[in-house]
Parts: sequence; C-alpha cells; structure tokens
Amino acid sequence: GEAAMPAVRLFSRDGAAVAEEVPNAAAWQDGAVLHIGDARYRVERNPPALTELRLPRSLLAGFPVCPKVSAEFAAPQHCLFRWFREQRPAGGGDEAGEAAGEAWVETAAAERVFTPSNALVGLRLKLRCTPGDGDRRYGPAREVESSGPVEAGPGACTFDARHLYTKKVCGHGSVRAVSYNILADTYAQTEFSRTVLYPYCAPYALEIDYRQNLLKKELAGYSADLICLQEVDKSVFVDSLAPALDAFGLEGLFRIKEKQHEGLATFYRRDKFSLLSQHDIAFSEALLSEPLHKELCEQLAKYPLVQEKVLQRSSVLQVSVLQSTTDPSRKLCVANTHLYWHPKGGNIRLIQIAVAMSHIKHVACDLYPSVPVIFCGDFNSTPSSGTYSFISSGGIAEDHEDWVSNGEEERCSMSLSHPFKLLSACGEPAYTNYVGGFHGCLDYIFIDRNALEVEQVIPLPSHEEITTHQALPSVSHPSDHIALICDLKWK
Repeated sequence: GEAAMPAVRLFSRDGAAVAEEVPNAAAWQDGAVLHIGDARYRVERNPPALTELRLPRSLLAGFPVCPKVSAEFAAPQHCLFRWFREQRPAGGGDEAGEAAGEAWVETAAAERVFTPSNALVGLRLKLRCTPGDGDRRYGPAREVESSGPVEAGPGACTFDARHLYTKKVCGHGSVRAVSYNILADTYAQTEFSRTVLYPYCAPYALEIDYRQNLLKKELAGYSADLICLQEVDKSVFVDSLAPALDAFGLEGLFRIKEKQHEGLATFYRRDKFSLLSQHDIAFSEALLSEPLHKELCEQLAKYPLVQEKVLQRSSVLQVSVLQSTTDPSRKLCVANTHLYWHPKGGNIRLIQIAVAMSHIKHVACDLYPSVPVIFCGDFNSTPSSGTYSFISSGGIAEDHEDWVSNGEEERCSMSLSHPFKLLSACGEPAYTNYVGGFHGCLDYIFIDRNALEVEQVIPLPSHEEITTHQALPSVSHPSDHIALICDLKWK
C-alpha cells in the first residue's frame, strides 16, 4: 500500500484550528503554527530583512558616518543600530594587534549616524543593524566592518562658521534653501584637473571619499528644507548623499545628464513638504519635441551653427512641485539647473534659459496657477551677463551683446520675455566660484518676489578662509563652488 500522507493542519496564534475554506490572505497570519505530521512550523509573514548594509570607505574623526541601509518590510528609521570600535592593541608587537583584532568594544552611540571622536583615530568601526518595521517586529541582525580605520579630520572647515547660523530647522512659515555645485568626481579626478585646474589642492583632498565626508557634514549642518545640487555623480547620489540626507530627514530626487554620468539633485524636508509632481526636461530634447517651444525652435533654425551647439548640450532642468504638509494651500515650484559652462557661450545659455523659463511658466502658470517659484542653480553667468539680466528683468533685447558672445558668425539675435518677477535672494556676491584662474558669481537662488521674501542670507565664508589654501577646492572645502543659503518666508 501507499505511505499515509501526514496530517496537515494550520492553527492560529491563539491555538484555534483554521478552517480549510478561509482564504490564504486571512489564513496565514503572523504567529500561526503549521502542523505537518509531528513537525511544527511557525509562520512569519514578510519579516523585516536587510538587503544592504554598507559603511563609507573613508571615515574621518569629527565627521558623520552615514551607513547605506536598504531593507525589505523595514525602514531605516525603525532599525536598531549598535556601533563598536576596535580594541586598542595592548603593548607593541604585531602579535598583540593580531590577537586583539577580533575584540570589539561597544560605543555609547545607538543612532543611525555616528560621528567618531578623535579618540577613535586609528581604529576600525563595526556596525550591527537589526531591521525593524516600526510595528515592534524585528528581523535578523547583520554586521558590517569598516574597510579602514578612522583617520584624523582636517580641523576647521570653511562651513563651520556658517553652521552657527543654521543650528536649527527654521519654522513652518519659513523655508531654508541651499544651492550648491558640489564638483562631480568625473571632473575632479582628471589629469587636467589635478595638474592644471586645481594644482594647489592636495591630491587626497580631491578624492571622492574624502570630499564626501566634508559634503555630508556641510549639508547636514545647514538644517535645510530645500537643497538643490549640481554636478552630482549618480553613484554619489545613490550610495552617499541620498542615504546620508535621508538620515537627516530629507528626501532626494535625481535627474541625470544623459552623456555625462552626473546630474542634478533636489532634496526636500519630508516633514515640511510632500512631492506633488515632477516636470524634468533636457533642454535640447524639449526644444525639438515640445509644442511649447515651437516659436523659439523656428527662430533658432535660422542660425544653424548655434542651433547645433544648443542641441549638442546635455544640460537638464529639474522641476518639482512641492506642497506644505501643514498648510496644503501652500505650494512651491522648485527648479534646479546647470547651464552650459563655456566663457564664450552666452548665446547658448540665453537659449537654454529661454527654454527653462517657458517650461517653468507652463508648470507654475498653467498646471498650478500662481504657484511661487524658487529657481536655483549654477547659471555659469555673472551679474553683468545677458542671462542674469533676462532672468531678473523679464526680458532681453535682440541687440544685447551676449547674442554675439562667440563672434559675429554665431550671432543669433532674438528678443525674449518671461512673466515672472524674480529676485536673486542672496544678492550678487563677489564670487560663488573660486579657482586658481577665475573667480566670479555664477550661482543664484532666484525667488518669486510677489510671493516670497528674504528673511536672512547666511554669510559666505570670508575671503581669508577661501584663500587659506590658495583657492578651492581644498582640504577644508569640498568643491570649487560655495553653497548659497537663505531663509525665505511667504509674504
């Protein structure tokens, strides 16, 4: 005869048998017990589990260590974190070090972000993380050890004094905005950058792991509600900035420049704003395909040389519409861009900004009528440029000298206008970019002067601080640009 099938029964948490006709979704509850013959199996539904736990490669004393935590059925804010440091080797000799290498001492820190003290220089760190779902359910813990020891930090940084103004998040009636070109690794680490652009910068200070330490501390210390970044490497966003700023309460959006492996990032404070919609574009693509730009496109077609240059650029515009969590009637249209860089490319930038303004008008006038605009970015344009004048005044004439910025054969004259009343919230600093061969004001936070006003501008570092190590970047400043920070309030 055949072997008898073992009896299969399912019992709920409180020991009652579950009837066969109960649907699966209801039958398989947490804590239920499955009996198969004499065997007993405890049912666990979607237990919290870590899928990734990583520490940054470089650890500096005095700088926050933000692990990358990815989990299923769990959230980083509900996980438990325990930090350990290596035992100091007792006495000399390599043997002592070898033996002690396995001994870890728990630190008092039990937060997601850990800032090692100077006492930990020379020691490696270990993190034990237990995933949780906020419902008092926890999954199996995982551990990760740092690849190297904590190293000494650079001492004073250019942003330390600025943090004195930004210790706390500003109130719900105000918005602290930051715009910052953070210098993409893709450009910082080229032979040209090391030898020609930034020869004054110590090579280790140009490395991405080192600069990331400074950046995360700098950005976290601004307690911002909105952060618009330019020159963000995709991997820096995914592995470093998004996890770090997430731990400080900010949600991030990323838009890549197709050809360059770097792009734009916009972060917003989760408990102040929710994201209503995104309207990102690539200038060249929008110009060709969107009916919105038909007229500009036809004008540009008369100037094939310029048209080709404009269409070759991979510059993008990131546009996000946010809504206040405390007052849903308050919405913001936040735009972020990085315009073409060439000193003689004023005409190209004018076309790019014309496309940007039309697109922002579409979002802030048509889709969300009369939403206030905040437009941040590296505009690669000084206050004396046509681009700055166009944004600030609302128009530009066809005889403006910037139409011939690259010589007569690349002239492309047209008159342009936009309906906004925009103001540079941080004014016109002497410079926002300071490298060996150039310094000038290229970065701005433009605000809708009808709806918003400036509460305070966080002072830029002093000229003395910027030039301590000749120019930027340096061991105490992670980029060749300087962050702009201002507090805005609704009128």
